[in-house]
Amino acid sequence: MPISILPPSAPDPSQHHDGDSDVEMSDDSDDFPYRGSSKGSNIVTPGETITTDPQWMRGHGTYVPADSTEIIATVAGALHKTNKLLSVIPLRARYQPEIGDLVIGRIVGVQTKKWTVDIAAPMLASLPLSAINLPGGILRRRTAVDELNIRTFFSEGDLLVAEVQSLHQDGTAALHTRSLKYGKLRNGCFASLTGAGGGIMPRKGGVVRSRRQVFTLQTSAGEIDVVLGVNGYIWVSKHTVTEGESRDLSITRLEEAVSETLYSSENDEIAPAIMREIARVSTLIKGLVQCGARVDEDMIVKIYEMAMEIEAEEVVMGNMERSVEGGAKGVVQSVLSRLDVGG
Repeated sequence: MPISILPPSAPDPSQHHDGDSDVEMSDDSDDFPYRGSSKGSNIVTPGETITTDPQWMRGHGTYVPADSTEIIATVAGALHKTNKLLSVIPLRARYQPEIGDLVIGRIVGVQTKKWTVDIAAPMLASLPLSAINLPGGILRRRTAVDELNIRTFFSEGDLLVAEVQSLHQDGTAALHTRSLKYGKLRNGCFASLTGAGGGIMPRKGGVVRSRRQVFTLQTSAGEIDVVLGVNGYIWVSKHTVTEGESRDLSITRLEEAVSETLYSSENDEIAPAIMREIARVSTLIKGLVQCGARVDEDMIVKIYEMAMEIEAEEVVMGNMERSVEGGAKGVVQSVLSRLDVGG
């Protein structure tokens, strides 16, 4: 018996490519090989034959049996066409690293000259000892003493923010933290966004790659720092002034300002009001993902300001308990309806 899958409200694939690109992603042409069980449906299931026309080439999510011209889907997802290349984008998938991505990871292993990091990808990433800032200046050689003290910089369980520097042939990512805005994470709250790793649904919601991912949010209790990893991990923490901001340093000396506190595992004292705002922002971001909305700086600022207005209205009307019982998703849905943003 055939399986019927209703297509999700996936966005227009052409929105994810540059306007000056010569790659054609439209599937409105008459020679598009598959129309699905219903008109305009391009959802395929594993084992389903997409086309038997030999003019088409197979892409990700498909395979061609031996001595055959059939292109068969291997995953459940949406069929996309790039010129004569057919590929299937899965409905849900794990995060696939790309060079330049800002990610949040957790140290899971310490080796002689590198750390292994969990970044929610199919394979663990690596962070070489030569790809981090060390106290004493970035140009200092990595000696045998540094290798012996490697656990003093990062140890198992530590959270860090890093950038994907390169991809190995087997698909593993190599990270680096050679900037003062990268490194160990402290004084905050970690959260994992469900379904923000890949596939169709994160294209509708989840962290936006092309927007600023490290920013400071002004709250009613003070400033807090927000880090949005494209791998679906986020970090909301107390705002800390870096040494480059507290002192008048030249650009060439910023990297030399690395101190021992950069790798400290002890949290600073955090005021209860700041803790409350950290929890509020983290919960609102989770609510955005549950509602299928995008997660970027502009949306977080709008959702926070509107949530504060709704809370003030509820307090005035004496309905604060009802507002709290509604949960984060209910608050976010109310805010999105006021902002006229589709969820």
